[in-house]
Amino acid sequence: MLPIRDEYHLYLKLEKGLSNNTIEAYESDLMKLSTYLADAHIAPEAATTDHLRDFIIEISSLGIHPRSQARILSSIKSFYHFLIYRNILDNDPTELLESPKIGLRLPEVLSLKEIDDIVQAIDLSKPEGQRNKTIIEVLYGSGLRVSELVGLQLSKMYINEGYMLIEGKGSKQRLVPLSPQSIHQIGLWKTDRNLLTIQKGNEDILFLNRRGSKLTRDMIFKIVKELALLAGIRKNVSPHTFRHSFATHLLENGANLRAIQQLLGHESITTTELYTHMDLHFLRQTVMECHPFYKNKK
Repeated sequence: MLPIRDEYHLYLKLEKGLSNNTIEAYESDLMKLSTYLADAHIAPEAATTDHLRDFIIEISSLGIHPRSQARILSSIKSFYHFLIYRNILDNDPTELLESPKIGLRLPEVLSLKEIDDIVQAIDLSKPEGQRNKTIIEVLYGSGLRVSELVGLQLSKMYINEGYMLIEGKGSKQRLVPLSPQSIHQIGLWKTDRNLLTIQKGNEDILFLNRRGSKLTRDMIFKIVKELALLAGIRKNVSPHTFRHSFATHLLENGANLRAIQQLLGHESITTTELYTHMDLHFLRQTVMECHPFYKNKK
């Protein structure tokens, strides 16, 4: 007798006639659910409606785009329909689960091509060109909030180790991995930054305007919107769009939910817990293996 997962694979392939890519997506979503339930020592076959609802709420709390949430829920429903089809379950625990509403006012998610188009729209011949390219790289490459971006401090960037210390909401701190691409762009910007006359009190701030002062949130919004316009993107793009895209793309490429939660800073973390809460190498590996921007540049 085949294991349930193997039977489900054959069911999707032979009974449902799905493509290999679709089957892979369904099984990846089921693995996300299994990982979540494993914390409570619950097998997917034994999950209740409440367990599944909590899982959907957790995904939503990560800032994952509702379309991706809906796709995950569709995958999960498919698995439980299979369990009923095989007479393993009598009742469907997903029957009362509602898909997230997908409307016009939901946060946008950029495709990888759209992000590349935005990067290509940057004029590197201008004094602020390298700075703006680095801003986009860090926003999308690390999923930072705009408030975290403008507050980045040179003294809290551990370039040799490949991490930066971020102070998020409520002064909670977390370590966020830096990709080799981000490190490279930051190095280029620091060369330009050294040519500025830096205003007193801004010596430790990474991103500065041409007068040597800290950038404001409004300025970041202006930079992002202008670049999106130059790239011909009609979506309502803001700095937070890159954070949503970061989380959604990681999830769609198989990243662990717990890792995404930590990377986004949605847990209460103190400075000392940064070194014990989760393996830092694992977090860095999650970004490098699951972030499409870096997967394609290996």
